[in-house]
Amino acid sequence: MNHVNDKNSLEIEDSKNWMNSSLAKPFLIAGPCSAETENQLVETAIELKKINKVSVLRAGIWKPRTRPNKFEGVGNIGLEWLRNAKAESGLPTTVEVATAKHVEFALKNEVDMLWIGARTTVNPFSVKEIAEALKGIDIPVFVKNPVNPDLQLWIGALERINRAGIKKLAAIHRGFSFYGKSIYRNEPMWAIPIELKRLYPELPVLCDPSHICGTRKLIPSIAQEALDLDFQGLMIESHIHPENALTDAKQQFTPKDLGLIISNLIVRTAHSADTDFLSKLAEMRQLIDKLDDEILQSISSRMAIVDEIADYKKQNNVTILQIKRWEEIIEKRTEMANSMNLSETFAKKLLNLIHEEAIARHTEIMNNKVVDHK
Repeated sequence: MNHVNDKNSLEIEDSKNWMNSSLAKPFLIAGPCSAETENQLVETAIELKKINKVSVLRAGIWKPRTRPNKFEGVGNIGLEWLRNAKAESGLPTTVEVATAKHVEFALKNEVDMLWIGARTTVNPFSVKEIAEALKGIDIPVFVKNPVNPDLQLWIGALERINRAGIKKLAAIHRGFSFYGKSIYRNEPMWAIPIELKRLYPELPVLCDPSHICGTRKLIPSIAQEALDLDFQGLMIESHIHPENALTDAKQQFTPKDLGLIISNLIVRTAHSADTDFLSKLAEMRQLIDKLDDEILQSISSRMAIVDEIADYKKQNNVTILQIKRWEEIIEKRTEMANSMNLSETFAKKLLNLIHEEAIARHTEIMNNKVVDHK
């Protein structure tokens, strides 16, 4: 057990104690987006058990919908169906809870694990209510990321649940809302869960490819990417008849198809004991460290020139931004990036970050502020 030693600690139980099963990695939570009928849920559970890869059966009982007049779940009766599905399949169960009453009903019906959805994580008041209802309860809780890309909100929800005494705690990455076009239903934005893993290395992090992708064809690649990033498990939606599902029909698999997908995933290890591998890896990492130092030094030198230019513009009463010059930089540098086998998207992101810093420094100098970024 890890105890709180600093602000970046969570007091959680080792996941090996409660996520362990006879099944091979990944820890897999699977089941229908929504419990629709007792037969649908029980049949799905039995078929999922047969593929011998599922750790936990999931089903939505209360469904938060964006707009009214949509299927919002069957309610409490679904918990009875879930209990029967557990009895028939032998799989432990999990449901999404959004209120204290949901927690109460789920516990009365012997649900084994709970998860907090993205629409709830975004509201600290709702998370606090759930945390109060969980005090004194020893049950695993999964916390999905908030809808918007806000790491602090995600951390805050985890902390609130943890401080209620829940030590069997894990996070689920289900992607983030975004503005613009994308092949995904919710953008993965991998940097956010990776930062969560860096801050809380003891915290298990799972991935929900179903809600990231929104469509079956993209799910295998996202599931593989999550495992390659050392996520401990997956939550993937499965329905006995996906084409007839009342919610999220396009992102659900039959249990049989899900079994094939999981069988085709490559599970890699986070470490190796091979001395030749470790020696070569250390050698390449030294080169990376040296190049990183050189990159930072070059950027520092660039910013020193930026400061001189800003001061010169100020003396001559010239605006900070010359759009033609910026367009020229973007065009030439992205062309160079392409010739160096670097993607245009990456080049533009990097240039924009550097440009934003340059604009900020220009602004400070123009406003008679001392530039000191130490």
